[in-house]
Amino acid sequence: MKRVSEAVDSSDRSPREAPVSPPELLAAPGFLARRLYQAYMSAWARNVDSTMTGPQFAVLTAIARFAGTDQGSLAVTVALDRSTMADVVRRLEERGLVMRTTDTNDGRRKLLYLTPAGSETYNDVYARARDLDEKLLAGRTPVERQILMAELTTLAELWENIAPLS
Repeated sequence: MKRVSEAVDSSDRSPREAPVSPPELLAAPGFLARRLYQAYMSAWARNVDSTMTGPQFAVLTAIARFAGTDQGSLAVTVALDRSTMADVVRRLEERGLVMRTTDTNDGRRKLLYLTPAGSETYNDVYARARDLDEKLLAGRTPVERQILMAELTTLAELWENIAPLS
């Protein structure tokens, strides 16, 4: 690690030249994950939907796949804690995209379904999200894409085990 006395003199750069990320940050996986996340969020807002968040889309995807499943179980499938899941579902319900019903066998369980507007919205956003995926993975062969996705999945699982969701 560089000490302050070892820092690079900024007067060596032209006034318009931005400094590059320090190697200490480029060697930190969390820094790179944050950069990826920031770039992805910006790309999502410009290319997919500026009003629907990634977690909202993940919840719509899970409901589309597992209609009638309880809210708590779906939270696990989209890597959200229970309180965040409840907030996301409430917002989607307020927008008329999701319907919650009480399980007739267990009044504590809330079962989730897409409304017709939710299905339409999901299909529209899904198509744009897949287009963004293509842009993000452009230039990679199918095998390279598969390897990258497997590595990202492994990292996500490892990091989730370090700081599990509550």
